[in-house]
Amino acid sequence: MKLITEIMEEKALPIVDKIYNDGFIQGLIRADLSKEAVEHYLKADALYLENFSDIYAMLLAKSNDKVEKNFFLDQINFVLNEEIAAHKNLADYVGRDYQEIIKGGEWYPSADHYIKHMYYNVFAFGMAEALSAMAPCPWIYQMVARKILANHNLAEDHPLKFWVEFYADGLVDEVLSEYHKIINREAEFMSEEGKQRLIKNFLESCEHERRFFNMAYTQENWGFEV
Repeated sequence: MKLITEIMEEKALPIVDKIYNDGFIQGLIRADLSKEAVEHYLKADALYLENFSDIYAMLLAKSNDKVEKNFFLDQINFVLNEEIAAHKNLADYVGRDYQEIIKGGEWYPSADHYIKHMYYNVFAFGMAEALSAMAPCPWIYQMVARKILANHNLAEDHPLKFWVEFYADGLVDEVLSEYHKIINREAEFMSEEGKQRLIKNFLESCEHERRFFNMAYTQENWGFEV
C-alpha cells in the first residue's frame, strides 16, 4: 500500500510539468526572464519566507518531540539565513542590491492567498495538515530544478545556474524526509476524510506554487489602491 505522501506527490506531477513549461521557468532557463518579473518575485518571496519561518515556529511550539523541535529550528535558520543565497543570485541577475529590491515587497493576490492557506491549516487542524500545505514549497522547487538539469546542460556562465543547483541539491531530500515521516505517522490515525484533506492540502499548495510563479511573470497586482 502506498504511503499518503507518495499518493500526494504522484497526483501533483502534472502540476510540476505545468510549472516547468510556464513562462517564468522557461524564461529562467533561457536567461531572458524579465527583470521586472524577477523583482516582483523577490518582493513577494522575501515576505513569504519570513512568514514560512513563523509557521515553523508555531509548529515547533506544537511539537512534544525534541528531534522535531530541532528540525523546525534548523528550517527556520535555513529559510531566514541560507535560502537568501538563491535570492541574491536573482538580484545579481537583475543587477540591483537585494535589500533594495525587497524594500518594496508586498502581499500580491496569489502570494496572499497561498500563505493564508498555510496559516489556516496551522490554526484549524494539526501538524500533518500544516505540513501537507507546506511541503510543496521545497518539493516543487526541487522537482523543477532537477527537471531543468535533466533537460538542459546549463553553461558555466549561465546567470541563474546557481539558483537551479541550489534547489536541486540533495539537502531538500533530508527536509522532505522529515516532512514525510511526520505526515505519514499522523495519517495512520486519521479517517479517510482526514487523509483526503492532506492530499487536497498538498495539491492546493502545488497549484499555489504555480500561481506564485505566474504572479511574478505577469507582475500581478491588486486592482485597487488604498
